[in-house]
Order: sequence, then structure tokens, then C-alpha cells
Amino acid sequence: MQKPVKLILIFLSAFWLAHGPVAAQEKIIKSHGISTFGDLKYRADFKYFDYINPNAPKGGEFSTSGFGTFDSMSPYILKGQSAALSSIFFESLMTSSSDEPDSMYGLLAETIEYPENRQWIVFNMRPEARFSDGTPVTAQDVVFSFNILYEKGRPVFKTLLRDVQSVKALDAKTVKYTFKQGANTRELPALVAGLPVFSKAYYATRDFAESTLEPPLGSGQYVLDKVVPGKTVSYIKRDDYWGKGLPVNIGHNNFDRLTIEYYSDTTAAFEGFKGGVYNFRAENYSKLWATAYNFPSLEKGWVVKTTLPDGNPSGTQGYWINMRKDKFKDLRVREALGLMFNFEWSNKTLFYGQYARTTSFWGNSPMQATGRPIGAELALLEPLKDDLPTSVFTDEVFTPNTSKPKQLDRAALRKAGKLLDAAGWTIVNGKRTNAKGAVLTVNFLNDSPAFERITNPYIANLLRLGIDAKLETVDPAQATERQKAFDYDVVIQRFVMQKTPGVELRGMFSSTSAKTQGSNNLSGVDNPAIDALIEKVEQATSRDELNTAVRALDRSLRALHIWIPQWFNSAYRLAYLDVYEHPENMPPYALGEMDFWWYNADKAKKLQAEGAFR
Repeated sequence: MQKPVKLILIFLSAFWLAHGPVAAQEKIIKSHGISTFGDLKYRADFKYFDYINPNAPKGGEFSTSGFGTFDSMSPYILKGQSAALSSIFFESLMTSSSDEPDSMYGLLAETIEYPENRQWIVFNMRPEARFSDGTPVTAQDVVFSFNILYEKGRPVFKTLLRDVQSVKALDAKTVKYTFKQGANTRELPALVAGLPVFSKAYYATRDFAESTLEPPLGSGQYVLDKVVPGKTVSYIKRDDYWGKGLPVNIGHNNFDRLTIEYYSDTTAAFEGFKGGVYNFRAENYSKLWATAYNFPSLEKGWVVKTTLPDGNPSGTQGYWINMRKDKFKDLRVREALGLMFNFEWSNKTLFYGQYARTTSFWGNSPMQATGRPIGAELALLEPLKDDLPTSVFTDEVFTPNTSKPKQLDRAALRKAGKLLDAAGWTIVNGKRTNAKGAVLTVNFLNDSPAFERITNPYIANLLRLGIDAKLETVDPAQATERQKAFDYDVVIQRFVMQKTPGVELRGMFSSTSAKTQGSNNLSGVDNPAIDALIEKVEQATSRDELNTAVRALDRSLRALHIWIPQWFNSAYRLAYLDVYEHPENMPPYALGEMDFWWYNADKAKKLQAEGAFR
């Protein structure tokens, strides 16, 4: 749909007044999409994404499990435990594809306009966009959404959005973001394009900062169907959704209902799947995958057990060490802790050989650091020498110790002991004790009984080293609150790293986020060299520059021993009732089980007749 000539004239007049004749000479790009480095796979006239089935049938229910509990439908604030999929109500100005690393295409916005330096961006919104109560989605709603996220959302939004100078509604359907002078603007347009859009009128009588189970008002395709706090939540598709025919929506949102059944432990969740309480399971536990998939519905062919490739970076699953605590500030202490986790023994004995060791924050990608730094990567690191370990420049990139496949590797024990001795933690009466007489204690915060069998042998190794190590298993709600407040020694967590890293790194590794409650900076990284490298990542103007900067960052983080890497599997392990189907041409960057899979009603009738379910 073309923008009315009158609005174009209004925009050009406003632009001239705001920026003057010099700015008016800039080349203004008008497009249906945007990517970090400017390369879009899909043209303006694309009909749908290549990987989806445009004729996917609609209907049926998708059901899966959730872990822990919930007491809120407010996912963007610090208060409460938000339910799975509770962001589903809201849409953003643009949305991503799953077969490109960083492209976005118009959703609430039809087109965008921006200069080559990306100092600002204008979103031309679709006039047909509506909230679920029928009211139009306006530019004023976009302005309100940014402001409320910045003022009352999770504190990390202040870190992520710090380079936005202003957001203004130029008219009812045109909104302009302007970025601060000197900011790294490469990905800022995409960042603001992906923010959720809320109804300003809806929150005029509600406090955004207070958690609630009230179903919020959004413009998305699903609304709340039913909620049983802490147990079940389900969402149902709207018949009157405004954007069904958009190219970014064709072949998506195929299920009439999405349901999540909550469980407090792995055993109960698996039994629920076997009993047909829910019908799709992504299996995260190697022992179950290797030994427990022999139940009747699988043997009768009612349940599919399969794997699908995962093209994302391998992720960062591991034990994150809280460096905010004095006892962990010495790098040698952290390195010693890492030496005592025996992955080789764990993989053989506990995981049935199903995993590979995570070695990098960007494993399974060209952004993983290797060898010694040379060339452009070394040039980035040289000015930062004073704030980085010497090993960054003198040694091969840090790779976790390869241990003998028995629980306690004595060579690793001896090396760890020497590190602790050098750090001032010597053996006194069998315990690692410092000069002040304090014993070195390490408390592992855990909310999953399944991790007990993994962490307890690790603790046994630490005890042999003289460290007073303990496992504290708490309920998921308590674990979440303590993680928000950084109230732990060591916590277990996994992050899926972005294919095009950028501003999200501020929330994970920057000095600012180290002090920001609820951030993803679990280890409390507070290092000017890391801050500088994050800036370099954000400033990269090509994929080659980006890869170089991320390698330098990866190398530096690994040398700081902020985390004890665990393991990864480059495939999704799946089991599901044979009523679900997926596109033949699966994209590399998303499984999409609730998005572009679909329900086969004919298969469902057949399985129902056979007694697979009621």
C-alpha cells in the first residue's frame, strides 16, 4: 500500500525543519526490510518465506511442557514469574526470518525509511493493524511502549536502549526513532523494530510495573484461553486477527490452541508425556533419551522419536561463577574450579556419549576463537593489554582441560591445587583456607533434580581439592528470584548466542549490566577491555569485521574463566504424537514447532480410532 502524497509532504517538511539542507542531501533508503549488513534475501514482493508450507492446514492443538511455576502474564518486568509464551499477545514493528542470520521484515510497519548512516529510522505503519479489542495500533502506542519499557520494564532495557535519543509520532501512523550522535547505529534500527508494542489506552488504567494474571491487550494472533496458576496455560487463536494475509504470516501460526503443562521435576514431566497429558517433547536429558524411550505408544508407532539439525551457535550452557563475590575475584580460583569438572567422565558415564564439550561462547560458528591472536584480531586486543590476562597474547585460546575418563583426574587435581596455593588458599586441616582463616566455600544454586546426578560428582571432586562445596536445590520460583538478585555462588544456565551479536552483549558482559538487577550478566563481568570489545562488535561494518571482533571477545572471556562450560548437541532431540508435521525444507536457525509446524487432522482421526488418545 502506498503512503498518501499528503503524508509524504508532511514528512519531508518535518525532516527539512529538523535536519536542515545538509541532512536533506543524504541518501534515504526506503525498504520493506532491514538487516545488520544490508543484505536481504527476500524482495519487497515476496509472498512467503521459502522454508514454510504456504498451504499448511490450520487447526488442532499443540501441547508441550513447562518447568517450574508461574504467577504472572507480564514478561517484561522484574516482578513475578511470567508464564511461558506470555509475550505472544504482542507484536513488533518488524519480525525476523528463520533462514537469515539477522534480517527483519515489516509486521506492524509496512515500510521503513532511514539514511545510510542509520542515525534515525522512520516506520510507516500499516493502517489495518488492530489490537484484539478492535482499536487501531498507532504511532502513539509505539512511543508509549518504548517509554514504558525504558521507565518500568526490566532494568536491562535501560542498558539495551541507552543510545536512543528520542522517539516521536510524526502522525497517527508514522513514528521516528532518532539515535544519539556517536552511537553505534548499525543494529539500532533492528533493535527498536523488534520491541513489543502495547496499547497506551489499555495501560492508562493499569500499572505496567505490577505483575498480573489478567490477559493483556495486544495485537497478536493469540489471546489467553485459560490459566491455572502454576499448572497450565493455554492460548487460542483469534478469528479476527488483522494480519493473516501478510507475507511474514503465511504458513505461520497454524495451531488453533497452544497449551503448556507445568511440572516441577523431570520424572513427572516425562510421565506426563508418556501418559498423553501433552504431545510434544524436546528431550534435554540424555539418560532419558538413551534408556527410557521404550514405552507402548512409541512401540505402536503412535509417537515419533527423531532428531533435527540445529544450525545455531552451540550456546553457552555451563556453571556461571559469581565474580561479584570476593572469593571468586582471583582468576586462579576460577580456573581451579573449572579443572575439577570432568566432562569426559560425565559424557561416558552419565550422558551415554551423546554430547560434545562446549569450549567457546560461539562454538559451532565462524565466530569461535582459535589458536593465538594474529592480524586484525591482535590489533583489536593490543590496546587492551592492561585489562586482560597475559595469556590472551601468549597462549593458545583457552580450551577446557581434557580429563581422563574417570571421575577424579589426579593430574587435574594437582594443577588445581597449585593454582589455589598460588592464590592464597592453602590446605589447613583438610580445607582450603586463606590468610584470614576463612574456608573457601562454593554453593551451587540448582532448581532441577535432573542436574543433581551431574553436579554431585563435580562437588565430590571439589571436596577432594579441599573446597567446601555444596549443592542447594530450590524450587524454580526461588531460583529465579535469587538469580535476578545475583544471590548465588555458582548458577547453571544456558544462553543461545545471536548469529549476529551486538547490543544484547551489553546485557550479558558489560560493566553496566554487572550492576543491573535481573540482567543476564550472571558472572558479573566488569572489565573495561570487555566493554571496549563489545563496542567493536557493535561497530563492525562487515561480516568479516564482526567475526574478528567476536573472536577477540570470545578469546578474552574464555581467558577470564567466568564460566565452566558444560556440553552441547548440534541437533534437536524430539518426540511427539504423530499428528504434527513440519516443512520439508526446515530453516537452519529455528525449530519453529509452535510456529510453522501444523496439525494433521487425518492422522489424528486414525490415532484416535486406534486408541492413542481420547
